[in-house]
Amino acid sequence: RGAVAAAKEFISKAIEEKLDTEILLSSKTFRIADLGCAVGPNSFFSAENIIEAVQLKYKSQGLNSQTLEFQVFFNDITANDFNKLFRSLPSNRQYYAAGVPGSFYGRLFPNASINLFHSAFAIPWMSQVPKTVMDRNGPAWNKGRIFYSDASDEVVSAYEAQNAEDMERFLHARAQEIVSGGLMVFFIPGRPDGTPHSHTLPNLIYQILGSCLMDLARKGVVDEEKVNSFNIPNYLMSSKELENAVEQNGCFSIERRENLDHFFAHDTVYKSPQLLASQIRASLEGLFKQQFGDEILDELFELYGKKLEEQQSMVESGKAVVFLLVLRRLAN
Repeated sequence: RGAVAAAKEFISKAIEEKLDTEILLSSKTFRIADLGCAVGPNSFFSAENIIEAVQLKYKSQGLNSQTLEFQVFFNDITANDFNKLFRSLPSNRQYYAAGVPGSFYGRLFPNASINLFHSAFAIPWMSQVPKTVMDRNGPAWNKGRIFYSDASDEVVSAYEAQNAEDMERFLHARAQEIVSGGLMVFFIPGRPDGTPHSHTLPNLIYQILGSCLMDLARKGVVDEEKVNSFNIPNYLMSSKELENAVEQNGCFSIERRENLDHFFAHDTVYKSPQLLASQIRASLEGLFKQQFGDEILDELFELYGKKLEEQQSMVESGKAVVFLLVLRRLAN
């Protein structure tokens, strides 16, 4: 929410300067898709910011914004709690809402049907854990770890390759679904260029969590084989990797890009070990529950909070960035 609020002006300016007026004139319905919506309310906040900016753009062209209708599609994987999402929809919303379940690494919408795509903090989640990382007979088997950042070169390469494949599929699908001249606005947590994976703040946080699981395995609380077969499907791109993905796709131009270098540094969550442990539990509990069951969760995250406190200086040394990216669909 903090990142989206901080970038409200960025979104408004991007829409004001980059949104093609012809798109506004071509239809009385403006369609927005939020990818990786989770259960709100941040997705609603983002939708309202976008709609407000489009209305201002419409008025600046001398058009009556009251004649323009909005439709917002909320997308996430099928396991997402859409019931919770829709129960919390704002009663005073200015748009028609619809849910679209499915992975955004494939097609979700008809050809040329979306005017603007938005996604906040969802793109680092990959379509799957790389298969080679799960192969106990292969060189990339990630034994004793749940993440790639402090693993062998083979594991890192497997994650890099999976991310590249996913981004190719993601951009290919969006290129078909968005109208010509349409915009995509993304907030993507990433890795500063030149920063090793193991020195990136979110990666350090996952590494510490993995060490907690191994501690519980050594105590017999968790089956070590379950730890060895568990990996978090998340990857943080550098700006170069992001630019390469867009360039290789060839269907979009990068209209604006800004780096929120200090977002994580100023986020008070990262300065409070217990609060950080609670936040990570909220975001990852579903994955851990599926693999290990409910029984270990309290003990795991209590230990996690203690370890974060012990290693606070290492957490504070981690580097991170949020990329704010605006892409525009080139003419077919």
